[in-house]
Amino acid sequence: MSKTGYIKVILPLRLEWEPCYSLPEGTVAGPGEWVNVTFAGKPYTGIVSEVDATPDVDPSRIRPVSGLESGFPPVSKEEITLFRSVADYYMCSVGEVFKAAYTSEKIREEEVLLRIRERLEKRIGILEGKLSSARKEETRERYAAELEAARSELAGKPSPLVSASDIQLSSHQTLAYEDIKKGFRSGKTVLLAGVTGSGKTEIYLKIASEVLESGKSVLYMVPEIALSRQLEDRVREAIPPVMVFHSQETAARRRNTAASMREKGVYMVLGTRSSVFLPHRNLGLVIVDEEHDASFKQDSPAPRYNGRDVALMLASIHKADALLGSATPSLESIYNSTSGKYASASLTERFYGGDGSDTLVIDTGEERRKGGMDGHISRKLFLLTKETLSGGGQAVYLRARRSWAPSVQCSSCGKTVKCPQCGVPMSLHKDGGKELLRCHHCGFSETYSGVCINCGGSLVPVGAGSQRIEQEVKALFPDASVARIDSDVTPSEITATVKAFGKGEIDILIGTQMVSKGFDFAGVSLVAVLQADSVLGIPDFRADEKALQLLEQFKGRTGRRGKKGLFVIQTAQSTHPVITGERAVENLLKERKFFGYPPYTRQRLLFLLLYL
Repeated sequence: MSKTGYIKVILPLRLEWEPCYSLPEGTVAGPGEWVNVTFAGKPYTGIVSEVDATPDVDPSRIRPVSGLESGFPPVSKEEITLFRSVADYYMCSVGEVFKAAYTSEKIREEEVLLRIRERLEKRIGILEGKLSSARKEETRERYAAELEAARSELAGKPSPLVSASDIQLSSHQTLAYEDIKKGFRSGKTVLLAGVTGSGKTEIYLKIASEVLESGKSVLYMVPEIALSRQLEDRVREAIPPVMVFHSQETAARRRNTAASMREKGVYMVLGTRSSVFLPHRNLGLVIVDEEHDASFKQDSPAPRYNGRDVALMLASIHKADALLGSATPSLESIYNSTSGKYASASLTERFYGGDGSDTLVIDTGEERRKGGMDGHISRKLFLLTKETLSGGGQAVYLRARRSWAPSVQCSSCGKTVKCPQCGVPMSLHKDGGKELLRCHHCGFSETYSGVCINCGGSLVPVGAGSQRIEQEVKALFPDASVARIDSDVTPSEITATVKAFGKGEIDILIGTQMVSKGFDFAGVSLVAVLQADSVLGIPDFRADEKALQLLEQFKGRTGRRGKKGLFVIQTAQSTHPVITGERAVENLLKERKFFGYPPYTRQRLLFLLLYL
């Protein structure tokens, strides 16, 4: 420790600097250790980022720390390096990244964990005393068993060994696996582009098992909570000690995951984007599945980051291998692969073979003109679904908008109801007999009266969201079992629905984009996109790329297990280049290069306030 006793501290605040504090004489605090301080008259808990610090202000103005949090496990230098890297790349403060990684809730969990450890240590001391004084052999054996159990709980249970040889790959998977290992040996991130159903997961698990056997840890990231739940059972079959981490896990499970990562020499975590900020140790492999997915991005609050890119930072800091996978890689990753920054591997055939799926485009404008629409579902789609169900198959309908209706409009004055806070059109939701208007941008909601506040006219729902589609499908197929999953449904209900659908207990599943992401349902033989126009023509230079990815991912939900599938697209824009297949990846990259868009340039959005 410095003779002056000055340290710098990272606080969970938006500061462009790291405040300097003094340590009381005889007090020692190293980098990453926790301290209690006062800033602007308020108490905070932060971490030491630098010792032997040179004050950049008058020493008389430097406050002493209030105390040390000696029971908290220190933040590693790798974590602090990640905080700084994210702050630098995403133009935010280190304090904001620290706050995202160690939320107030997470700090409270550390306090709970500390009390648990203290109770265990106390119990161990009591048991040691009882064991040494016990006279009967039977009593000694009981105390010895209790002592061993308490010590095991305090130290963390060791992970069982995993054998990579138990995971068998096909010849096509083996070739991709060898290309991935070759890329790792060259020190590059590897992009695995594999068609849907090609068996990317088995390759992930094979490589992860090898890394665990070598004594290193693994982070396996997926974009959606619902997807991680379906994947969890599959991963546990190969790697039993896997830990799951996402925002819907209980506080106790999240606390135990973080504690286990610190205490175990080797671990594997299956998590969503927030898992990059866990206290990773001894990391040897980072896997990002569905790397193209927008769910890896956090828009607010700061730090506004892409979990995929932060995962690559994390891998680089730990000198770990990084593997990105997708059936529809992002243009940025494709560019990095073709330019030589990434190594590449591919899977062009489905694991179970088969011809995949046929595609049928239904022009809803033409169908309406000839009376072929029943609400928002065409007569053609109705007959195809009826044929599917009668043959014992299942169907999935995708409607890219949740709600009953995406907007409501006055039948008299024609005005659309907009959010009073941000000006975005509000959507109509029907929940438990209640009708609400909700803003999907800021979360504002209010009771739906059905009356226009401007002229007193009647409000009319415009369009159909997933809730309305669900009602229409139930009316068309009264004997079928119909269910819906979207972000308006609770996580527990989504989990139950996914499991029931996988068992064949549900005939028709309706959902938003989440039904297109990695789900593996053997009984699905028909998938249909309703109102595909909503994913076309969005004012975003990535619009066509996102539409292509969504359609291709959703198409991949059918035609699995060697069975032929059918992919139906209902749209009023049947000649749109994305629908006709003219918007190929090569053309999109040429267009991006011509106009100077990413991945050929980097863009930053700046807001300028002009005072006149």
